[in-house]
Amino acid sequence: MLTTEGAAAARFTGRPVTGERAVSGSLTEVTLGGGLVVMVKRGDAPGALRAEAAGLRWLADAGTVRVPAVRGHDRHRLVIDRVPPGRPNAGAAVRFGRDLAALHAAGAPAFGAPPPGGPEDASIGRAPLRNVPCTDWPDWYAEHRVLPYLRAAVDDGTLRPAEAAVVEDVCERLPELAGPAQPPARLHGDLWNGNVLWGADGQVWLIDPAAHGGHRETDLAMLSLFGCPRLDAVLDGYQEAAPLADGWADRVPLHQLFPLLVHTALFGRGYGEQALAAARAALSR
Repeated sequence: MLTTEGAAAARFTGRPVTGERAVSGSLTEVTLGGGLVVMVKRGDAPGALRAEAAGLRWLADAGTVRVPAVRGHDRHRLVIDRVPPGRPNAGAAVRFGRDLAALHAAGAPAFGAPPPGGPEDASIGRAPLRNVPCTDWPDWYAEHRVLPYLRAAVDDGTLRPAEAAVVEDVCERLPELAGPAQPPARLHGDLWNGNVLWGADGQVWLIDPAAHGGHRETDLAMLSLFGCPRLDAVLDGYQEAAPLADGWADRVPLHQLFPLLVHTALFGRGYGEQALAAARAALSR
């Protein structure tokens, strides 16, 4: 008898199921007739899988970075092609850097703009994420990316109000800390190492986006937050294609403040201390 994941894969692809393998509590690998292998992701948060599917299609529409094809989705299941795994190598890293620069250059209608067909109320990991369009990056970043998670951390006691004042200082000084103005970039939005797949085809593939219009330095800062193989080569390829503004490396802590506060709200004090360190580093520049 088919599981609900297998049934979803069969329904969205029109192929019979020949095998299933649970990868995690929310992810199942399903083999289908003709040798097609897909991943079925289960989700319960309203709009989360719709946002993810819309994000994958928006990234694919840019014709730059590689993302697995979306076979279909409903409220509780998302079906995408499986990426056969390979090994990191310098050539793929440089190409990925160039492709990421081209993705960002594809642009977005505004900071905070959701992908076409995607909801305003999306998610990043297990945390809620609101995509509200805005023309000014510092205002938008403070109001819709930093402060919501800071407030959540204070409300649950993870951060003390006196500590939160450091992050609030960053928000107040964002216009001077943000560096030269940038147009809205088309972001992956959750570009940590776990969402970067090194494929057997020698290419880099991206999964699990929290796609929206944002500042291009945010994707790069998140890529470095938890470590990424061949990151220097990725950055070399990016700089070759689209040189970053002076001082971008000094602004990495500013852009890491958002994902660190998300992790603080989800996982607690350890990440809160990292967020405070990032805020202090941003203020010291």
